[in-house]
Amino acid sequence: MTAASVRPGIVEAGLEGPVGELLLALADDDFILGFTDSEWTGIAPHLEEDVAMSSLAQDELGHAAAWYGLLAELSGDDPDRIAYDRPAAAVRHCRLVDHGRGDWARTMTRRWLYDTANAVRIEALAGSSSQPLAELAIKVRREETYHLAHGQAWVERLAGAGGESRRRLVQAIELVGPDAPSVLAPLPSEDALLAAGIQPAASAELLERWTERIEPVLDGLALALPPAAPAAVDPATARSGHGPDFGTRWAELTSVRRLDPRAAW
Repeated sequence: MTAASVRPGIVEAGLEGPVGELLLALADDDFILGFTDSEWTGIAPHLEEDVAMSSLAQDELGHAAAWYGLLAELSGDDPDRIAYDRPAAAVRHCRLVDHGRGDWARTMTRRWLYDTANAVRIEALAGSSSQPLAELAIKVRREETYHLAHGQAWVERLAGAGGESRRRLVQAIELVGPDAPSVLAPLPSEDALLAAGIQPAASAELLERWTERIEPVLDGLALALPPAAPAAVDPATARSGHGPDFGTRWAELTSVRRLDPRAAW
């Protein structure tokens, strides 16, 4: 990467690595979540949700494209190459979105936990010392408002329905809940990001803010989040060591791209 390939103002010299790590985490989270949610198109519980989930998935993929685009400007790379041309082991999404689609309760639980944690993360990044990063965070935050409302409405609906609906919701919380803190787990380069003001608040503080937001909702529904899985809060494992089926999902996600890697898509 040459100095001429970096858009002025994205980051100070010497911080390209840590900022690239942050942008990749943001992009990969939205990319994998968007792909997983798109699997509901045509099979959601009813037509309105079919449309809603298609829209949510499209939003997430659009946000991923924006983060990849900023990373490409930073690195002088191509955003599509970054997104599609890595091996599965190099993808850096959090453990929470590594969980597959599952049933409707699992999808809504994963969505709500992710959207609430991501909202805390994006709100903090809106105050980043990197103006391009802050501006993009502000734009994404506005578009995420509906996501938050949609996910919480479904969690409340499933919890209040009782019977099989509540049973599946509780089962989903027990399954994906321990990995929820992985959204806000510290990146290996967090100290450098904090020192430069790129990341305005430490992960521990963001996790506390998130907990303060979701606990009243869960308490009101007589639900509780399980303790965090150790791997979900460890910087070395929160975004690596994906589940055994992720390789298959990644192969499916990148299959069209691999038909002709040299094509101008």
